[in-house]
Amino acid sequence: MLALQQRLQHPFANPRLLERALTHRSFTADHNERLEFLGDSVLNLAVSGLLFEKLSQLPEGDLSRVRANLVKQETLFQIASQLGLSPCLRLGDGEKRSGGHKRPSILADALEAVIGAVYLDAGFEVAAALVHRLYSGVELNAQMSAMGKDPKTELQEWLQARKMKLPVYRVVATLGEAHKQTFDVECTVTETGRSERGIGASRRAGEQAAAAAMLQHLTAGVTSAASDSPAVPRTATQP
Repeated sequence: MLALQQRLQHPFANPRLLERALTHRSFTADHNERLEFLGDSVLNLAVSGLLFEKLSQLPEGDLSRVRANLVKQETLFQIASQLGLSPCLRLGDGEKRSGGHKRPSILADALEAVIGAVYLDAGFEVAAALVHRLYSGVELNAQMSAMGKDPKTELQEWLQARKMKLPVYRVVATLGEAHKQTFDVECTVTETGRSERGIGASRRAGEQAAAAAMLQHLTAGVTSAASDSPAVPRTATQP
């Protein structure tokens, strides 16, 4: 824990926050999911500020696509691995045996939780400075906007182009054993009164699957009257 704090360049005033950030739900009820939720928002704001400063020539849509690539699971997993989070994770026995300390979704979520823990420990400026250090080795350029849009980004841009509110995501259910869970997530667009659901190996993957289902519904031109029929959860193709 001390070595990790040195790598983070942040000595915790409350080390228990860092301990919780590294604790998977399979280990204890006092796990890191609430910190992950908080860290996700801090990460997005910090990365947005970084891109606003570094890529001042890009329009909003391109900035959103670059940010999506920077905060996606694969990128967070790579940063978490470089930071050495894996041996610091606190996992239940079943999760350990199944290789949870190397699972991208667990490491990406833990990194977000660590960012959330730093935010609670020292405030946004310190947490944002950490995010900037974590991304210091990532080359930021306009070409990143052409790497393809994920479903959540596509849905957000589709709604924004029509002056509609952003979608709301909600975890409906968590299925399976602690070491091999799937997340059933609901995506709601308030203006249409329509909800679609998606299933993934992580909360993030479930949100992407739900967004893809919603986008398919909207672009197919199905009216909100069809919302009387039950939505069938869509399964994410990637965790």
